[in-house]
Amino acid sequence: ELLQEIQKQVNDLWQNLLYPVTGGNETDGVIYTTCEMKPSSNIDADKPQVTGQVLFRQYYSYGKLEAIFYLDGFPLDNNQSSRAIHIHELGDLSNGCDSTGGHYNPFRANHPRHPGDFGNFLPKEGKIRKHKTNLHATIFGPHSIMGRSVVIHEQEDDMGKGNNKASLENGNAGKRLACCVIGISNKNLWEEKLPEVTDKKKR
Repeated sequence: ELLQEIQKQVNDLWQNLLYPVTGGNETDGVIYTTCEMKPSSNIDADKPQVTGQVLFRQYYSYGKLEAIFYLDGFPLDNNQSSRAIHIHELGDLSNGCDSTGGHYNPFRANHPRHPGDFGNFLPKEGKIRKHKTNLHATIFGPHSIMGRSVVIHEQEDDMGKGNNKASLENGNAGKRLACCVIGISNKNLWEEKLPEVTDKKKR
């Protein structure tokens, strides 16, 4: 019995080291996060002033990551290009979005194979309303995106096909329009926003 107790304690210790964020009973084994988007303090006043939220949900501890992109403030004309959205390495907004570091790239892979290379989003009527599933990033474990940042770029991501060094690092996505830091939230925001983004998809 003593040996079994020691084994259990060792297993619990390993679990806490590998998955420091755990699904609580009140969320039925699901972790929710929010990222409150704000315009970068370093962009010109004539650039889009993007606000809103990026929400994540993941079942503890091996579920696939889902995200809701609920963003406002893009130009109202529908002839604009898509906008790139990525996870960046640091949750540091001390110098606007410029201090968030490069793309989060723990595996030293070329873009667009970084966790959190979410691709391009085309705003409609000044808004992005998207629900994405099966994302490759994770909230759990040593490669968690928790405390890192989400950055919206001015331009479209060339998805690594730009035939230059920057293309393989960041997709030539241009200036950083807005950013936010990922933090744990309750499930209320997710449940409030999900019907709106899924209804949009059906239209």
